[in-house]
Amino acid sequence: MSTSVGVRETTPTVTPEEIDRLRLRYGFWIIITGFALVFVIALISTFRWAEVTSVATVVGAVASLVGTVVGAFFGVQVGAVGKERADAARERSEEGIRAALSMLPPEAAEQLRAEMNRKENPETRMT
Repeated sequence: MSTSVGVRETTPTVTPEEIDRLRLRYGFWIIITGFALVFVIALISTFRWAEVTSVATVVGAVASLVGTVVGAFFGVQVGAVGKERADAARERSEEGIRAALSMLPPEAAEQLRAEMNRKENPETRMT
């Protein structure tokens, strides 16, 4: 016989500061891993080939690949931060607009709504 108590599982909310900290931490480890990879490849290449051109070719290929991946990671992160900021600004402005519209008299609100519908649907507009 089991008795179960209704316990709700809630998902923890993540603050923007925590997200930024995670981005920095992962970014730091990606950079360190990239440098370590290039260093290991350079070390192995130095002992594997005697010719400087062969070593430079291998190290250059690996370094360009690592640089591309790290750059792509940071590009995505910067884009995500920009999108989050734009969304937050849009939400703030929508709240302000709603507050301002709620203070209008009903007739003025209807007139404004009709005008906005006319601007959104120009093909239904009569000349």
